[in-house]
Amino acid sequence: MSAAAVEEPFEQRPLLRAVEQPTLLEAAELISNQFVGHRVEIVGSQITVTPPPNASHGKSLSRLMRVLFAAGLDGDEVDVLQNVGIWLPSGPSDYAVPDLSIVDADIDDHVIEYNCYDPEVFRLVLEVTSSNLSDDLKKKPAAYASAGVPVYVIVDRTNQRVMMLTEPQDDEYQVHVVHHPGQSFTLPESIGASVTLSVDDVLAAKK
Repeated sequence: MSAAAVEEPFEQRPLLRAVEQPTLLEAAELISNQFVGHRVEIVGSQITVTPPPNASHGKSLSRLMRVLFAAGLDGDEVDVLQNVGIWLPSGPSDYAVPDLSIVDADIDDHVIEYNCYDPEVFRLVLEVTSSNLSDDLKKKPAAYASAGVPVYVIVDRTNQRVMMLTEPQDDEYQVHVVHHPGQSFTLPESIGASVTLSVDDVLAAKK
């Protein structure tokens, strides 16, 4: 008499293993490595990628820095820096890289993560608009205000104006002042000095 075949119980296994998704910071780093020279940021829990700036963008920043250095904003108490990351409270991985910042001189003691620094050491942030116009005008005001940055300046080359936003409260700036070509404006002395800027110089407008 032959023995009956014994069937082993069928063990169900998943056909595909779940693929572990990278975190936002990991994804941002991958993009940075792939698109060398582009600026990668996370604002409102969304990754944004900005191409390298053109010469006009650079001229605006150079003219600004010359005026700020001449006013003494490059000493023991404050520094003027380009492309330094600011950690933002608007999302768990949010950070931005302003075109220009005026910061406390001890900024190196206030790094948080991913080469980004505590927003408390930022006295002013400034963006020169390019292809990221919508972010600079809509997303970043809320992000910088939520971080408590006292002054946000937007050099809007598209619309030929300079906007200065101050008094952050409840994730928005309470005061918005728009300056046009032919005008000058003075930055708040909270940045560390009294500085008056020409809109034409900031916009790098052709005369």
